Amino acid sequence: MKFVDEITIQVSSGSGGNGIVAFRREKFVPMGGPSGGDGGKGGDFIFEATDDLTTLYELSFIRSYAAQNGENGGQKNMSGLGGKDYVLKVPVGTLVYDAETKKLLFDLDKKGQQALIAKGGRGGYGNARFATPVRRTPRIAEKGEPGKVLRLRLELKLLADVGLVGLPNAGKSTFLRAVSNARPKVADYPFTTLTPSLGIVKPEGIPSFCMADIPGLIEGAHEGVGLGVHFLKHIERTKILLHLVDVSQLDLENITKNYDVIMNELREFSAELADKPVVVAANKMDLPDSRDLFPEFENALKERGIKVFPVSGATKEGVQELLKYLSVELKNLRVPERIAANEDEKLYEFETPFVITSESEGRWLVTGSEIERLVAMTDFTTDENVAMFKRKLKKMGFIEALKTVEVLCDGDIFSIGEMEFEFWEFFN
Repeated sequence: MKFVDEITIQVSSGSGGNGIVAFRREKFVPMGGPSGGDGGKGGDFIFEATDDLTTLYELSFIRSYAAQNGENGGQKNMSGLGGKDYVLKVPVGTLVYDAETKKLLFDLDKKGQQALIAKGGRGGYGNARFATPVRRTPRIAEKGEPGKVLRLRLELKLLADVGLVGLPNAGKSTFLRAVSNARPKVADYPFTTLTPSLGIVKPEGIPSFCMADIPGLIEGAHEGVGLGVHFLKHIERTKILLHLVDVSQLDLENITKNYDVIMNELREFSAELADKPVVVAANKMDLPDSRDLFPEFENALKERGIKVFPVSGATKEGVQELLKYLSVELKNLRVPERIAANEDEKLYEFETPFVITSESEGRWLVTGSEIERLVAMTDFTTDENVAMFKRKLKKMGFIEALKTVEVLCDGDIFSIGEMEFEFWEFFN
């Protein structure tokens, strides 16, 4: 399956159903009365993290997803059926960004974790809701609240306990095949692996853990050379880095230089990567030159206080000792928990009900979620609905605000949502 770790999609919650105007007409119910039911609530749009997916590839074919709309209300005070929620499964490790503002909205890093992306629109009230002792036969009903539409950028960062890094052709894919159930492509040339691979390592007698092979690391990767920048982000969530070094090179200078190249790229990419624990393994110990050069390489890193494990992905020499060491390190490692918001603590954001701005001479734009929602939910085909709309505008302070705009003239056009209104003819 093709590896896709970034896509942009459009999602929308369901719109609420319309309320209706209806009256009771039963034979033995004198004076009848209003009986228009409310519209059903629109379906919510929800993301759910699952470990059944390891890439965004399956989501890349459809770029628009929508929850179900609520149904309209019925007679005899019957409410419309609520729209069905849309639950979109995404891989564990998916970051959800607003594509317009670039703001991070959710980080789905646990299996089964859900995120409410867009809440479904409220169903419009039927005329039974507007009955009062004074107004006994209201012919007023609301339209359903429109659903929310969002453009989102999904970015996948793989979740693994151990991140496998090294220069191309260091033997990372061969090593991962030897220690796990993963089957990455293996060949005797650089850049054989072009996408990250995940494998579950199950050493005998010790707890299993997840290992990720990250391809494309060469000198200058943090600046965009090769495939580095695209895939370096996938090791940001790993707990330990396993650095494989090919010790079958010509001399010690080349080997230590290759080691330093990778370590420098990690430091340059981010401080977080630079601070991660790193375990070094000298790979390809099955080759004759490696046995001759390993003692020199081991001593060179020992002077820096770094332990080196001799291994061979081809023959599995030294692999069990290395895996046991990694398992113990993972068990002892204290990974700092991210500070999560207190679910009991409510954060209130106060928004201005409306903002009036001049678009051009004689044209005005009115924005604000509250006033735009009011316009969208008003049925302007009846005089009673229009009168109720004006009352709500007055209560909101909109009519009073118009009086402070000195340059208004009769005939000026106000755009609110998808509707246009003429000044004084409508707002007086």
